[in-house]
Amino acid sequence: MAFRSLIRTFAPVNIKKRLLGLTPTELKGVVGGLGMPTFTAKQLTQWLYAKRVSSIDDMTNISKQNRERLSAEYEVGAMAPIDCQRSKDGTVKYLFPVCGDGCDDNATHTTEKFVETVFIPDGERATLCISCQVGCKMNCLFCQTGKQGWHGNLTAADILNQIYALPEADRLTNIVFMGQGEPMDNLEAVLQVCEILTADWGYAWSPKRITVSSVGVKGKLKRFLDESDCHIAISMHSPLHEQRQQLMPAEKVMPIEETVALLKQYDFTHQRRCSFEYICFRGLNDTPLYAREIVRLLQGLECRVNLIRFHEIPGVNLPASDEQRMEALRDYLTRHGITTTIRASRGQDIFAACGMLSTAKQTENNETNVITS
Repeated sequence: MAFRSLIRTFAPVNIKKRLLGLTPTELKGVVGGLGMPTFTAKQLTQWLYAKRVSSIDDMTNISKQNRERLSAEYEVGAMAPIDCQRSKDGTVKYLFPVCGDGCDDNATHTTEKFVETVFIPDGERATLCISCQVGCKMNCLFCQTGKQGWHGNLTAADILNQIYALPEADRLTNIVFMGQGEPMDNLEAVLQVCEILTADWGYAWSPKRITVSSVGVKGKLKRFLDESDCHIAISMHSPLHEQRQQLMPAEKVMPIEETVALLKQYDFTHQRRCSFEYICFRGLNDTPLYAREIVRLLQGLECRVNLIRFHEIPGVNLPASDEQRMEALRDYLTRHGITTTIRASRGQDIFAACGMLSTAKQTENNETNVITS
């Protein structure tokens, strides 16, 4: 299916700093630096996060003179998606331009970097899967994003923009940090976005509407658990050290046994939820041996397991489990006290696997550069 182009070029004449993604404290610094009244920071906060304007000119309770001062150096900084693909099941995969690492003071510029964002409607529920990095350092065998390598962290503005500039933003009920990149590898920006989403001065969402995924990053995962009340989802994919290390190099640094031991120090019996993501590969991690090992590993931890069908990616010869094997694994875990579900596959008629759309776009750009150079 061909890309549906929405906006093709981003070439701002003047490089301006972005207001999007800034906290009230940071906005006080902005207005103070421009010689504006301190209360203007509160006005900016309301315009950005309560009213979600796209232009400083729309901030009508700020004087024209002060809007002109702001506009000389700053912009809201929301950027529309440049491509999208629509599935027959209603799923929409968007491609957003990003600023990424190397941007001074959140400055915008013409960019050739992209990340994917997936909108997943399901009855009254509408989930958005967002990205936090361009590419990824984790290099999991089954993930197309890891094949891209790592090309930079997203700023808080770039992460939040995937929500702010989403055409369906008003329909959202849940956010999952399960797109491109490892959230714990860009923890400062992820925590800042979570703060904006949950703070009374921000979107005022309940932390229960947000789930952050991780392979497990030593030190960073503990800090996230201490500083955030959002749900946590751990990418397991194998309960066995040697095999998980082959699938996920991050196992060398923070083994799944160590990750689970850390999680057992926290309370997941009330508001906060702990879950494990488990892609099923036929004959490799979906046999009774693995079912027993998962039960052993998770014993004593209040959690759930989400079984996921494998979406094939180029150059990776991993077999996908069939429905019967996945159901047998689900039923065994459920009988042994672990709530287990099989996640419904969405968007299989488009670039379903994480990283596929952005890889295609980057390849397209590279080929264009070769032809024109």
